[in-house]
Amino acid sequence: MGAVSALRALVVDDEALACERLRQLLADCGVEEVHCLADGKTALDWLARHPVDVLLLDISMPGLDGIALARQLRQQALAPALVFSTAHDHFAVEAFELDAADYLLKPVRRERLEQALQRAQARREGRQQPSFTVRQRGRLLNVPFADARYLKAELKYVTLVTSDNEYLLDDALVALEQRLGESALRIHRNCLVMRHAVQELCRGDDGDDEQWIVRLRDIPTPLPVSRRQIHALRAALSVDN
Repeated sequence: MGAVSALRALVVDDEALACERLRQLLADCGVEEVHCLADGKTALDWLARHPVDVLLLDISMPGLDGIALARQLRQQALAPALVFSTAHDHFAVEAFELDAADYLLKPVRRERLEQALQRAQARREGRQQPSFTVRQRGRLLNVPFADARYLKAELKYVTLVTSDNEYLLDDALVALEQRLGESALRIHRNCLVMRHAVQELCRGDDGDDEQWIVRLRDIPTPLPVSRRQIHALRAALSVDN
């Protein structure tokens, strides 16, 4: 199970003993980064600032319960793999409708936890293609990372631009940047480009030696790069070359 050591895990359970047991089991499975929180509302706020790969989630909690938290996370463009950990078996159908990677009954056994982590790891490694979850005409769709070109903040929404379409996301640009990690590069205070889509970084055509633009694959119009971001962007792209 050494492959799961790179997983970042968050346990959300209002029972302190259950939280501590899962923390220990995760450590026994080789997971090196584990955080624990006691309620859904705190977890939702925490996840907006801290990306994790797998969320181990109790269902029966006061306030924002596990199912309600999972529904809210399902609306996010980049959500962690969900593993429910509960004493109740009658929520299983609803859990898998929410795209849960696994459903564990308490007391959780190490063997079952290992299976759940393997499924979460499979998603992380792309055996299930990583994607953005977007809402369009009342439906939830998955847009593969490979199709994304850039994300731009406009008013209270973020627009995800692909080679042939645009989608509105509810997430803040800074939260998306944290979850995307090195997959995205900031070129402006309101714009991120997907690293795999970058074709060229060059000076603009308007005669201003300090104006830089970035050209993206399948996007005919180049995007301006702010002076504040140019040095970091050049450094990041030099690593790729």
